[in-house]
Amino acid sequence: MDIAGSLQLIQRGCVEVITEAELKQKLATRRPLIVKAGFDPTAPDLHLGHTVLLRKLRHFQDLGHHVIFLIGDATALVGDPSGQTQTRPQLSWDEVRKNSDTYFLQVKKLLLATPGLLERRYNSEWFLGASPQLRGSGVEKFDFPKLVQLTSKYTVARLIERDDFAKRLKARKSLSMLELLYPLMQGYDSVKLAEQYGHCDVELGGSDQTFNLLVGRELLREYGHEPQVVLTMPLLEGLDGVHKMSKSLGNHVGIQEPPDEMFGKLMSIPDSLMLKYYTLLTDIEETTLKVLESKLRKRQVNPRDVKADLATTIVSLYHSAEVAAKAKQEFFKVFSRREHPTEMPTVALTADADGQVDVVDLLVQAGLAKTKNAARRLLKQGGVKLNQQSLSSAVIPVAKARGAILQVGTRHFRKLAETHTATSKTS
Repeated sequence: MDIAGSLQLIQRGCVEVITEAELKQKLATRRPLIVKAGFDPTAPDLHLGHTVLLRKLRHFQDLGHHVIFLIGDATALVGDPSGQTQTRPQLSWDEVRKNSDTYFLQVKKLLLATPGLLERRYNSEWFLGASPQLRGSGVEKFDFPKLVQLTSKYTVARLIERDDFAKRLKARKSLSMLELLYPLMQGYDSVKLAEQYGHCDVELGGSDQTFNLLVGRELLREYGHEPQVVLTMPLLEGLDGVHKMSKSLGNHVGIQEPPDEMFGKLMSIPDSLMLKYYTLLTDIEETTLKVLESKLRKRQVNPRDVKADLATTIVSLYHSAEVAAKAKQEFFKVFSRREHPTEMPTVALTADADGQVDVVDLLVQAGLAKTKNAARRLLKQGGVKLNQQSLSSAVIPVAKARGAILQVGTRHFRKLAETHTATSKTS
């Protein structure tokens, strides 16, 4: 592909390229570029928000460039302050290491695991002297003299100009020394890769990472290397349509979730996000998306059908086209025709000596409520149905429950099985 075509693919969906002229120069060398993106393993599962960067890495792979998937196991111990209004809780090394173990297996769903196109690295290699693979192998450690050298390359004044730092200081909220170190640590990752490969050409990050990425450019210069090109991608709003997709907010879609769950969640996104999801989470041609945007604006297509096509496309990427088609069929069976799912978990009933089933206990046992108080709230709010009829009573006869379908919300169903009788309670 020529430079113009490469740029068009690379810039699809991106917020900013710093600088486009430098990127053109690097592409003009016709050599494979070293392209880096770092992921701190603060949780074990990746969601669609993470895949915005992963898909951009895949675009670079498709153009023949060398992608470094950098697991920030050392920086995860510090915690990225980007976009945070307060200091993150600090993770232990054991927590970070367990999360790290799952990351690379998950990214293979998106990235080509071809030698020369994908390499996994850990920044504990240079900060702690050992990665999960290299632990104890005598790799050079980041000692105090190196810390002194690194911190001398950047001023505190420039760090606290950062927008989120400035806001926290103005609001008299805590800002730890560790958080001030984080941008320097991320930038130092680029320095170490440049030392090992001779250059670190491009670094990708979310738009909230711009400050950190620019620090990397400065540190590369300070250590005598050519600055990296910075490419930022938009943050993906979650299912609520407002906040950045996050597992902690419960507005996420995990890439390892069952297909029916993925499909149902994607059908719940606001219509206003459909084109953004298409752009960032699929490879559908931009010309096709412009036609689709026009049709939506002129109300020539049903947004529900467009969203169903989007959900089918995304589920196909992480499962298969056949499985996605079944998920679509099942969704419309349950949500449009108001029928029960074809398959659902089974829960064994437990009745007391009088033949009564405690619905609160049943909801907790079935995994439809985390606690008894949560189960009581669901009943009070009318969020529980038995055979599609709202259930308000906390006790029901076992004869009514046996073989029935218990439902919470729009997506959670359980089939109630044969009865086990509990022992009588003494008065």
